[in-house]
Parts: sequence; structure tokens; C-alpha cells
Amino acid sequence: MKAVLCKEFGPASSLVLEETADPVAKKNEVVIDIHAAGVNFPDTLIIEGKYQLKPPFPFSPGGEAAGVISSVGENVKHVKSGDRVMALTGFGSYAEKIAVDGTRVLPMPQDMDYVTAAGFSMTYGTSMHALKQRGELKPGETLLVLGASGGVGLAAVEIGKAMGARVIAAASSAEKLEVAKNAGADELINYSEDSLKDKVKELTGGKGADVIYDPVGGDLFDQAVRSINWKGRLLVIGFASGRIPEFPVNLALLKGSSIVGVFWGSFAAREPQANLENFQQLFAWYSEGKLKPLVSQTYNLDEYEQALDVLSSRKAVGKVVVKVR
Repeated sequence: MKAVLCKEFGPASSLVLEETADPVAKKNEVVIDIHAAGVNFPDTLIIEGKYQLKPPFPFSPGGEAAGVISSVGENVKHVKSGDRVMALTGFGSYAEKIAVDGTRVLPMPQDMDYVTAAGFSMTYGTSMHALKQRGELKPGETLLVLGASGGVGLAAVEIGKAMGARVIAAASSAEKLEVAKNAGADELINYSEDSLKDKVKELTGGKGADVIYDPVGGDLFDQAVRSINWKGRLLVIGFASGRIPEFPVNLALLKGSSIVGVFWGSFAAREPQANLENFQQLFAWYSEGKLKPLVSQTYNLDEYEQALDVLSSRKAVGKVVVKVR
């Protein structure tokens, strides 16, 4: 099979596309013939050795995939050969085949295509866990989403609306905010032109947001912690800005607020039943038309470098997907 391989840590230009051995399913695994693979910000970090997960060389990046099961280990009972599935792989999805633990595999909804499925798991899984289990978002509350035109940000906008929240979308350009508006955002903030803190206070009558979804970090986090309501929850999703911020703990005291970490991959492994229930709800919302995943760009497998560069340069709007078949 063909696979994009990382043989040493470095930029996307250091990766190679080569023939390698087909995987074989162990007792608890399935082998998937990959049709499409999602491209995510952690993919840009893992190839440079900057992510918490450091696979042994050589490895293929790509944390999520969609395709057809070609073989099943003897201990896997919930799926079978020929099933259309989506998988949270961690790494290895920029390839024609992958062996993955059966607990990381879900049957695809019948009305979902491979490209959509390949970009669904990580963004919607992360945002659902963030808003439901970690943020405990309630109907009528105000949700502020930073980076609202990116993959996880758009998912958070849609899920927030489905959960009954008033959603304020914040992004760096009018074009990106238009995407968030089309996803259902009630209010928009262009933080390249306006003060995030001042605009949030203006839109909330001085109270601030009840839940803040932050995949950006850096300077925006510094403003966000000053834009939070009494008993508000600031969800730490990631640091796309490149700077991990520091938190002035006196602000938590003054606002009675919480800084809440979100690590969906660990949650899915530790609480598989709760994760499954999250996806059952997500699939129901998808079938009802409440979730409309936006895949803005697709690339062929041999165009992996361009696909990763879109993420590393923070130019992605919605999801980027690599089509393998």
C-alpha cells in the first residue's frame, strides 16, 4: 500500500510518499481500506515532534479516517468486513490502509459520505465533549466561540445552537465570520478590528459569556478570561496561535469562574460509553439537518504537503480532507 511517512521530525516538506507493507488486524483490531482522511492541526504538530503523542518512526500522520473494513480481529463484534466506518486513529490515516483498535471505530451514518465522515470525528467529537461534559452548556446561556471558522470552531457554533445557546462567533476576518454566520451564529466579532473583551461586554450587557470555547490561546485567551460571566467556564481546547498563555488566578476568584481543560481523545478512551452517546446525538442532529459539516478543501494523497500547509498557516475554513480513494 501507499503511505505518507514521517521518518524524522520536521515540516511537511520532509515527509515522503512510499510503498509499505499492508497492515494485519490483531485480535482487537480492524483493517480499514481508507477512502478519505481528515486533516487536523495536531497533524502539523505530530510530524514536528511538538505533540504529546510521539509515535515510533516511521509513522504516517492523520488522526481520523473513513473507509470500508476489509478484515476484523476475532475479538471485535460491533462491526464486520464490508462495513462503512469512521475511525479516530491518532495517527496513520494518510495511507491506503490502516489497522486500528476496534473501540476507535464507529459505523458511518447511512446518509453520510466518506469525505464528510473523514472530517467529522475529531471536530464534532471534541466540540460535543467540550460543550456537554466540560462546559455543561445550558439552553439560554451565551457561548463565545474563538476561531469560529475553523473545523472545531464551526462545530462548536453548530452544536451550541443545537443545545439552545446564544452563540457569539469570533474570528479574524469578515470572510471567516460569514462562514460562522451561515453555521448559525447569532452575533459576530472581528477581533482583528475590535477589542474582543469590549465587544463581548457590549453584546452581553456587561455580563460576559457563560461559556468560552478557545482553540486559539495566546493573546485571545488573555482577553477571553476578562470577558467571562459570573460562574463562567473557559474551555481550553488548543493553542493554534502558537503561544500557551498563563492564567491570572485572581480572575477566577473575582468571577467565580473555571478554566476547564478539554482532551477529547483521552475522554473517548476512558469513557467510551459516554463518547458513544455523544456521537449518537451528533448523528441524530446531522440527520435532522442541524449539523452541516463544511469541507472547504480536498486534496489527493500525493498532495499531503499542501493540505498540511493550509492548517499550519491557519488558512483553513471548515475542514480540510485528503482523498485516498
